[in-house]
Amino acid sequence: MDFGPLWLSARLAFVTSLVLIVLGAPLAWWLSQTRSRWQPVVQAIVAMPIVLPPTVLGFYLLILLGPKGAIGAWWVELSGDALTFSFTGLVIASCVYSLPFAIQPLQNAFESLPRKTIEAAWTLGASRLDAFFSVAVPLSLRGFVSAIVLSFAHTLGEFGVVLMVGGNIPGETRVVSIAIYDHVETLNYAAAHQLSLVLIAFAFVALFGMFLINRRWQSK
Repeated sequence: MDFGPLWLSARLAFVTSLVLIVLGAPLAWWLSQTRSRWQPVVQAIVAMPIVLPPTVLGFYLLILLGPKGAIGAWWVELSGDALTFSFTGLVIASCVYSLPFAIQPLQNAFESLPRKTIEAAWTLGASRLDAFFSVAVPLSLRGFVSAIVLSFAHTLGEFGVVLMVGGNIPGETRVVSIAIYDHVETLNYAAAHQLSLVLIAFAFVALFGMFLINRRWQSK
């Protein structure tokens, strides 16, 4: 079995999940607390990757991250390297593609918190930032677990977006989903079976573990 694509996919999923948790938690908190008229607009933008075809999203990310794109041109000037067909480009594309799978569990967890608990922290002198880290985050661990698991699993199985933005460069952008596609194209079904079964097993174990943890939390 070729472990290269599996390792690359796992690394991509780990980095993407980490970035989404760090950047997504404040956004999810804002969405759960705000009464701004812009909330539905932001929610719609966040959820768009769920309904957009991956090739459509990947096409516009390819333009945006390309050497002549708004972000890609700036990155070339800064680093001298292109974002497209690189691991860094894959991370950015994966964060966009998996964004709703991190935001929605966190937002749901934050919305379920008793408002009085947060207000009590404020009355005791905690700043909004202190209340977020000392009260909201510990009480929303179930949401964080769900966000991490779903983001990781969703990123691990990406195909359309990573193919458009990263191509198929061995050791750099050839993730496991693309490797499976290559094996099927060359009629190497045995290798395709092996990689596919690894993804199926991981998906089941990850989701089973998440549901089991959520069940135990609910029973407390």
